[in-house]
Amino acid sequence: MPSNNSRNHVAGAGWSFPVKTDHNGNIALSEGEMSIKDSIRIIVGTAKGERVMQPDFGCEIHEYVFDTIDGTTATLVESCVEEALIKWEPRIDVKDVTAGRAPDEPNKMLIQITYIVRSTNSESNMVYPFYINE
Repeated sequence: MPSNNSRNHVAGAGWSFPVKTDHNGNIALSEGEMSIKDSIRIIVGTAKGERVMQPDFGCEIHEYVFDTIDGTTATLVESCVEEALIKWEPRIDVKDVTAGRAPDEPNKMLIQITYIVRSTNSESNMVYPFYINE
């Protein structure tokens, strides 16, 4: 079985997201599977065209920020998220993406992302909140 350090090395490490400092005042790092979750948040949270030197980086869900939360919008959002993760996060295989209205907040869509970490073959998931201004 690989050691914890080799898993972190394969999964990668980088600045935590959001950027913060550790107890020594240094930039806090995100390692291993947390690095993957941070990367997913960055990919989905970045609108295409937002990065000057990488205009194709990101996800197109931001085009739906003023749409009604319905089945059509949920399907479009699911497709955008899956495409962006397949293109920009090579450490995972996307297993499933589902989106739907948050039960307690009418202008919030919850995007459930289920994926397999390639280096460990372990399944993981996360929920990304997406706010829509209907």
